[in-house]
Amino acid sequence: MKIFPLLLLAVLITSGCATHQSPTGRSQTLLFSAQEMSKLGDSSFAELKKREKLSNNMALNQYVDCVASRITRALPDQSQRWEVIVFDSKQVNAFALPGGHIGVYAGLLDVAVNEHQLATVIGHEVAHVLANHSNEQVSRAQMTGAGMQLADLALGVGGVSNQEVYMAALGLGVQVGYTLPYGREQESEADIMGVELMAKAGFDPAQSVELWRNMAKAGGEQGPELLSTHPSHGQRISQLQKMQAQAQPLYEANRVSVKNSCQRPK
Repeated sequence: MKIFPLLLLAVLITSGCATHQSPTGRSQTLLFSAQEMSKLGDSSFAELKKREKLSNNMALNQYVDCVASRITRALPDQSQRWEVIVFDSKQVNAFALPGGHIGVYAGLLDVAVNEHQLATVIGHEVAHVLANHSNEQVSRAQMTGAGMQLADLALGVGGVSNQEVYMAALGLGVQVGYTLPYGREQESEADIMGVELMAKAGFDPAQSVELWRNMAKAGGEQGPELLSTHPSHGQRISQLQKMQAQAQPLYEANRVSVKNSCQRPK
């Protein structure tokens, strides 16, 4: 039973089909198709909606949806429909999953104090999806023997025993209590792509620096859950400051097309 997945894994790697290049030029090992990752994202999001309390604050939902919609409308591929959910929790956290899913925890709004700062986080999380970071993580878990079977991608079907591992590989470690963090290269890549994305959506990239300064102050030395595996605050802020020369012209070129700002609820 264990031999077939290992043989299939070996074929994928030796055939060269698993080697890809990330948007910033890194070499990536991706063992799963976009369809498989979407299925995994769909199942994981459905599971989270069962586990977590959803917010019924209409104004808050409209605000988060407004920011997320502007971000996703700036994506080059408009064929994907995105579902946006706000969770009623004090967690300072957010995530995006393959298959078109965005989750924002209400506690994030205590740190991301305006639409531009919220766009920083959502743009960063969507960038993880665009750069296939979840696929990298699931592939790494597969190759390092986390116990996952290639044929078991459908979470919630047949009682998959490694559900937490799959979900953690998608960047949901805080929510499921199983840590499988993104690497610092992936986080830096998501910062780069996320700032460009928010600028194209008409959000001020200078606020990304202020957002991470707020994050650095939140939750003491360790910061909030969202920062548990990220680069140091100083490193991240320094990189974002260097990116402003490239991001600000994108913002100036796109801000005029934004008719209405997203109104943060009081």
